[in-house]
Amino acid sequence: MRTIPAGLQAALDTGVTTLCRCWLIRRADGLLLGFTDHDEDLLLGATLCRAASGLDASEATARFGLQVDGSEVFGALADDALSEADLAAGRFDGAAIETWLVDWTAPGERLLLAAATLGEVRREGAAFTAELRSLAQKLGQESGRLYTGACTVDLGDGRCRVDLSAAAFRVSGSVAALAGTSVLRVAGCDVYATGWFMAGRLVFTSGANAGVACEVKRHTADAGGVTVTLWQAMPEPIAPGDTFVITAGCDKQFATCRDRFGNAANFRGFPHIPGNDYVISHA
Repeated sequence: MRTIPAGLQAALDTGVTTLCRCWLIRRADGLLLGFTDHDEDLLLGATLCRAASGLDASEATARFGLQVDGSEVFGALADDALSEADLAAGRFDGAAIETWLVDWTAPGERLLLAAATLGEVRREGAAFTAELRSLAQKLGQESGRLYTGACTVDLGDGRCRVDLSAAAFRVSGSVAALAGTSVLRVAGCDVYATGWFMAGRLVFTSGANAGVACEVKRHTADAGGVTVTLWQAMPEPIAPGDTFVITAGCDKQFATCRDRFGNAANFRGFPHIPGNDYVISHA
């Protein structure tokens, strides 16, 4: 049960409400932003909640038990802090968001309505809609280990322990030419065999997409040069001369872990677990 602050309860009891909603968004990079649907800026604690930011909220849905509650925020990209480039680059993905009910005549009188994380963000022209996922959503995430033939950890993390900063697994390159929106002819990666960077990570270090990362869909090296295909289009156009850092990829198979990375001791799968063929085979 929520406890309504006495001052806010007294304002509600008068029958004349001066209420608005405020949102505090904390991105993964630590940046804290404030927005409000009031027609003037409000100071919520030490955070300025900006009005006329193009942000509004939909009807919220609450459910009994541990089911995931849902709601959305939507609006126009009409504020410097809500730029199309940041949304497209994923800088708001997974951000923590708090929704507050505030008496705009006395911003100190406020009630926390919900704490959630930003889920899927959809963009249509200059407008966007962001899904809010309640804390119950975390209960549906994978916890512990799964018995699968493939490895279940990310290459280079604390359980994998492969050092992706090593020269064998990391290289700097540049875009030589574009063969498509997400198909790059690259320079600087000529000594690596086809597939070495497939499922790896490419991070742009210069150009319009500096700082933006994307997973590598395909990596081929032939007589015509080296081609890298990304899984998705970048938020800004890629140009010849843009530089990047690319790291090796892993297909989560035991043979790759053993032969490419020499990391069989840290393989987090079960390569000898019986598969479907064994289960349905006759005695």
